[in-house]
Amino acid sequence: MATTADFKNGLVLNQEGQLWQITEFQHVKPGKGPAFVRTKLKNVLTGKTVDKTFNAGVKVETATVDRRDFTYLYHDGSDYVFMDGETYDQINIAPTTVGDGARFLLENMPVQIAVHEGAPLYVELPVTVELEVQHTDPGLQGDRSTGGTKPATLETGAEIQVPLFINTGDKLKVDSRDGSYLGRVNS
Repeated sequence: MATTADFKNGLVLNQEGQLWQITEFQHVKPGKGPAFVRTKLKNVLTGKTVDKTFNAGVKVETATVDRRDFTYLYHDGSDYVFMDGETYDQINIAPTTVGDGARFLLENMPVQIAVHEGAPLYVELPVTVELEVQHTDPGLQGDRSTGGTKPATLETGAEIQVPLFINTGDKLKVDSRDGSYLGRVNS
């Protein structure tokens, strides 16, 4: 159990039998009436986001979620196989649990897996990943000043939008949360 004074980003609450992670919170003390805490909660399993208000000082049930370091090993048919960095145990995780970040997984990539009561909840990739462009069409000479984009296929098979000056073989920095291009990596 915790009170609203213990709220912090990343805290996982057990509300109505579901796990919700606090992504934002704000303590509000209006001139009239009692203080309250306005939060933005994200469902750990479905990813749905809701706004919820708690009265100040209310006790809420928290859930114990362990975030442990794992290494991605390989894709085995339908599952993804990860190895625990401390015990060297391997676990298989379904694509639904890995989520959209699977597009950017490379072998031997370090990830964090949140585990609740022995069951993996979600896989957290590093915020930025460095991937090589496998294929992209060459940019046209007159297009460079327009700031346009073109599709590029990365070494993991993911397709993202990149600036026109990017060529096949370039190494890029990509945001693993939304797949956006962040820049070229100088080798």
